[in-house]
Amino acid sequence: MTDMQTLDADTADAAAKSGIEIRNLYKIFGSNPGRYIKAVKDGMSKEDLNNRHNHVLGLQDINLVIPPGEITVIMGLSGSGKSTLIRHINGLIAPTAGEILYEGRDVVAMNAAALQDFRRRKTAMVFQKFALLPHRTVLENTCYGLDIQGVARSESEKVARKWIDRVGLAGFEGNYPAQLSGGMQQRVGLARALANDADILLMDEAFSALDPLIRMDMQKVLLELQEELHKTIIFITHDLDEALRLGDTIAILRDGAMEQVGTGQDIVLRPANDYIAAFVREVNRGRVIQAATLARPRTADEPEPEMTVPGRVVLEKIAKKMTDAGVNLAKVTDKAGRELGVIDLAAIVGAMVTPAAAEDA
Repeated sequence: MTDMQTLDADTADAAAKSGIEIRNLYKIFGSNPGRYIKAVKDGMSKEDLNNRHNHVLGLQDINLVIPPGEITVIMGLSGSGKSTLIRHINGLIAPTAGEILYEGRDVVAMNAAALQDFRRRKTAMVFQKFALLPHRTVLENTCYGLDIQGVARSESEKVARKWIDRVGLAGFEGNYPAQLSGGMQQRVGLARALANDADILLMDEAFSALDPLIRMDMQKVLLELQEELHKTIIFITHDLDEALRLGDTIAILRDGAMEQVGTGQDIVLRPANDYIAAFVREVNRGRVIQAATLARPRTADEPEPEMTVPGRVVLEKIAKKMTDAGVNLAKVTDKAGRELGVIDLAAIVGAMVTPAAAEDA
């Protein structure tokens, strides 16, 4: 494990208020997992645990702060532990050791009644296979979480109709899941989750079963909603492009252990090890790296730039804009309009070259 996210006091305090903090989380699957936790903590490998004791190491010493109001993507290949991890957050799986803190309370230590209330009121989940009730209409499926909470149907239907409209399904309220496409069914799943008004949205491979174009459309819908709602979203995926597009923070798992945590730019530009470097080798850097990353002071012999670009815009878009305008230099500004520096076309082109392309040149 390398480049673990630092749990400083300020970040941990913010997580305790409305984000999530995962501390020293372990999960061993088997008939007597507690018996082997010390051996795992002392360094027993996943392979040895399985071969010698017929137990499977699902998660190993996971430490992660999930900031409030942001999208945290947890990604990895099949068997990495990502779906196991997300199911710990709402107590669907109990850890062998560790803590999961939300608003200063440990989800792991909650009794059955408190855990049920936490699931109903604080979290909502969107599944890969949609998990819609086939005998319920779109409207009735969207109302489902509110029905469980005991909200009067006259009130729940108002809320449900609002979110059905927001995800682009107005007019389909009376349809049943079998009458909808896969993308439409997933929109119902998203509307149902949002109708609960939960602080935490758990999305387990939510778009993986969709065709590529529909998948990109759903990613766009999610980002547009998040721009307004600022939910704490934990999104599970095996797709790096999806992770880079959605994640404010990305955590990469391998064999149940955390390999690297950071922004998309951190991971692409500063991979923690050879495994991560191989992961990001073919990434289109122009769609990830932002202008602010390359901003530098303007030299004395450079003219005042004719063009200004926002610091959060990715290089691919800036390169096209500058090329179309026939300029080689642009001013870079932050959200408040303050100047961060300048960026030149040559630096953009150089930064967009992937390691793989450089090796082939």
